[in-house]
Amino acid sequence: MTQPIFVLAPDSFKESMTAEQACHAMQRGIQQIFPQATCIHVPMADGGEGTVDALIHALSGQKIFCEVQGPLPHQKIQTYFGLVDGGQTAIMEMAKANGIDLLKKEERNPLLTSTFGTGQMIRDALDLGVKKIIIGLGGSVTNDGGSGMAQALGVKFLDQLDNEIQACGGLLNQISKIDISELDIRLNDVEILIASDVNNPLCGENGASYVFAPQKGATPEMVKQLDANLQYFSLLVESTLNFDVQNIAGAGAAGGLGFGLMAFAHTNIQSGASLVIEQTKLAEKIAKADYVFTGEGSIDFQTKFGKTPWAVAQVAKRLNKPVYVFAGRVGDDIESLFDEGFTQIISINESNCDLETALKNAEKNLEKAVSFTFKNIV
Repeated sequence: MTQPIFVLAPDSFKESMTAEQACHAMQRGIQQIFPQATCIHVPMADGGEGTVDALIHALSGQKIFCEVQGPLPHQKIQTYFGLVDGGQTAIMEMAKANGIDLLKKEERNPLLTSTFGTGQMIRDALDLGVKKIIIGLGGSVTNDGGSGMAQALGVKFLDQLDNEIQACGGLLNQISKIDISELDIRLNDVEILIASDVNNPLCGENGASYVFAPQKGATPEMVKQLDANLQYFSLLVESTLNFDVQNIAGAGAAGGLGFGLMAFAHTNIQSGASLVIEQTKLAEKIAKADYVFTGEGSIDFQTKFGKTPWAVAQVAKRLNKPVYVFAGRVGDDIESLFDEGFTQIISINESNCDLETALKNAEKNLEKAVSFTFKNIV
């Protein structure tokens, strides 16, 4: 009998499994039924948590460790980014420098947090002589319009008395002048790609502050102030650089870091999942497969708006391959997903399972769900 080939391309299952751990759990489930099955691991991500690790794994890269400023001033953290393509390409997640998980809930305040550490990671990558940088923008705890990042790369933000301001979300309206004379010139020789699944503009009711700042610790009053500050900052950037990007889709990603990167580093923004699919050559691998397995923590009607399982399914659909999707939680209105290329959607948990138990047993439950599903499809 011909040995079936599986492509295993899940995202991480938030708070319970990395994408790589999910691949291994899937393989264990498959091989309970068919020990000789070939399993091709392609751990996925969409620009958020796991993007660096997924691409290091797929592209046989290495981790580069560094010390940067965390979300708050005077906070130092040890972190890393990836180096692939023979040292020509750096891959980083802003969340590894300035992410929400680096602060306790009571410490989160987007008036004070900054993307300075992300700029330091970019500078460290430039020191290594890279020609391309891919930056994932998910999971931020900042709302500074990328000003901290720009400051770490040499931009000076000055008040009316020409004193330099420490960039953060709450002080953007204090900036009177932007001096780019010392902006790192090496940015001109590097291609920078933004990986994000967020298409919000910078300002307004659909912008960075109103949509995302509350989960970063902002009160309703702070949200109004942050939005006004970003509006002020964007107009100042536009007049200084003669470059208007605030309304570009994705400018509001990571508290406006998308805006800052586009304005100061002339980056291009892409769907995070699509970028990872492209970099991992997922289509080539799916073309050789009999079955495709994907998944993430939660599947619902929003999945089709660019989430990883949907993006994987689009590739498989073009190649006429069946796609089985596993999730910790299967939500409402999933019927439309079957028109998007999903063959079957499987919950790995019993319907009455509480969250704590589900998170604790996620790998075991994924393995069991895959085994049961495989038994019925082969």
